[in-house]
Amino acid sequence: MTMTIISPEQYKTIPWKNGLGETTELAINEDGNLENFDWRLSIATVTQDGVFSDFSGYSRNLVLISGQGIHLQHDSKKIDQLDKLLDMASFDGGCKTVGKLTSGAIKDFNIMTKTSIYQAQVERYINEQSIVLDVNSQYFVYSLSQMTKVTTNKQTIELPAEHLLTVPKNNKEELTIKGSNLIVIQLIKSV
Repeated sequence: MTMTIISPEQYKTIPWKNGLGETTELAINEDGNLENFDWRLSIATVTQDGVFSDFSGYSRNLVLISGQGIHLQHDSKKIDQLDKLLDMASFDGGCKTVGKLTSGAIKDFNIMTKTSIYQAQVERYINEQSIVLDVNSQYFVYSLSQMTKVTTNKQTIELPAEHLLTVPKNNKEELTIKGSNLIVIQLIKSV
């Protein structure tokens, strides 16, 4: 399997697990579905305060990609305040998480992994960076707003804004990603 670019036309719109909204699913593991998956990447628009869906057994990473912010409270204890572009919260999907909007609707990028199988290492880059990816890991790269250059030993390709690049594990060539407003996800097998 080689690198693939998934375009917004290929994303799927599906209802939230709790039925209170919709999410745009960018990618999910082969044979995965909303009830049982190993990993899943999605974007949600949150338009009102409310309780997040229960994803017991999963780890969640939620990145603010537009809007004025959201306050997340988990099990009436831990609080995450996401105010700026690419602010992130990491939490247990089984927590009772309540979201309270700061000022109007937001969009968030979600990375969910079944805790027993994968963990996600999520890096966010606001300023332009050159990032070299390890060929022994599976990666996803999402650019919010700019064309991103992806260079291998043999070629340079362009990743348009709002497209998802998938890089399989054991990719034979070293990859360098150059861009800004990027989310780079590395999937690591749980031990």
